[in-house]
Amino acid sequence: MTEKEKKKGKAPRVAMPEQKPEIRKRNFEEVPTGYTVAMAQEEAARCLQCKKPGCVEGCPVSVDIPGFINLIAKGDFTGAIRHVWTKNALPAVCGRVCPQEIQCEGKCIVGKRGEPVAIGNLERFVADWERESGTGALPPQAPANGKKVAVVGSGPSGLTVAGDLIQKGYEVTVLEAFHKPGGVLVYGIPEFRLPKAIVAQEVNFLERLGVKVEVNSVVGRTVSLDELFEEGYQAVYLGVGAGLPRFMNLPGENLIGILSANEYLTRANLMKAYRYPDVDTPIPKGKNVVVLGAGNVAMDSARTAMRLGADSVKIVYRRSRDEMPARGAEIHHAEEEGIEFFLLTNPTRFKGDDKGRLTGMECLKMELGEPDDSGRRRPIAIEGSEFHMDTDLVIVAVGSGANPLLTQSTPDMALNQWGYIVADPETGKTTKKGVWAGGDIVTGAATVILAMGAGRKAADSIDQYLSWGW
Repeated sequence: MTEKEKKKGKAPRVAMPEQKPEIRKRNFEEVPTGYTVAMAQEEAARCLQCKKPGCVEGCPVSVDIPGFINLIAKGDFTGAIRHVWTKNALPAVCGRVCPQEIQCEGKCIVGKRGEPVAIGNLERFVADWERESGTGALPPQAPANGKKVAVVGSGPSGLTVAGDLIQKGYEVTVLEAFHKPGGVLVYGIPEFRLPKAIVAQEVNFLERLGVKVEVNSVVGRTVSLDELFEEGYQAVYLGVGAGLPRFMNLPGENLIGILSANEYLTRANLMKAYRYPDVDTPIPKGKNVVVLGAGNVAMDSARTAMRLGADSVKIVYRRSRDEMPARGAEIHHAEEEGIEFFLLTNPTRFKGDDKGRLTGMECLKMELGEPDDSGRRRPIAIEGSEFHMDTDLVIVAVGSGANPLLTQSTPDMALNQWGYIVADPETGKTTKKGVWAGGDIVTGAATVILAMGAGRKAADSIDQYLSWGW
């Protein structure tokens, strides 16, 4: 890279090395293998250090992106990770799974002239460097103030609240229903995209700061919100996600061989079914697998099925490629790995044999009409376009709903018509005094970083409440 290229922001983006598609499609190891020190510093040098950085504006948790990138360029990796930690307690996670292309990188000034600075790759690099080579030194914390906060759910939203408040001096306990902390980071995102050791390390960082994590704690069953207040907690944050499976209510949907993406990915990820029989969690392994949907969850399901030995994996989606909600990188990786895309296609019914097992699916071809309430063009069936698709395993990845386990046990907290918690978008306050909520249980299924952004706002509001009152 020449000095002239640096100044004009025209130097080429440093690509992160990856496993070759023909190799990675049959293993669960992480696809991108990470930057070397030299690669990271070369990429960091592309940053223009803008006086009014658009990248920070595009970051839901307002990380000082030029600041930590400048420290990487100078070789001060310890300073860089500590700089990130002031705003983000989960940099190794965010560097891997955040949709940077529509957030920080989407507003990068360098990107207006060429490829944007690889902010996500650099965040991942500095987090990984700290884990592998760093000193283990913790960021500064405020003195303990003796006030207790309970965080229900250990997904990205809850962990952000815990990280922010522990550094402000609060005593924080995270209550997680599963046997491992991490929420969607451990049950929903596959090992090849987000290694579970990375999530465990991020949680361990919070525990080293003083956060207490209690697993197998099903709030709404083992303990109510009111009982948490009776136990001495002065504020409660709800970050329980939206993990209720959603199906399509089509004929034949109860056949053996049709399951939700929630169950499929939970078995594969949290319960390590991909290592069966070494791990005692079975999982269906179809030969001709069909995944319904085209979001990140659908891509994760399809790529998992391929790694579990499927002969063919198809994505079936009723809209066109332009409307696919998955990240561009995930779509690209899926295509490289041999996943087939059947777009403008909609299933109408499932077929089975005399033993109740799935054998195929009837579909219709679609065309796009006028935009619907989502802003996307409405798919319309093409008359007479019916066709049959062989399949022995269908994974339904068309979204999820609000889990009612906690909300049904809290009648004095308002819900909207879809069962999600009503909370102030700027503070996270619910209609129940002393209770905040954020992430998917408020907005519906969204991204990791947006859930973290909601957690950041709620943590600030909780701090204000416990300092000055409701």
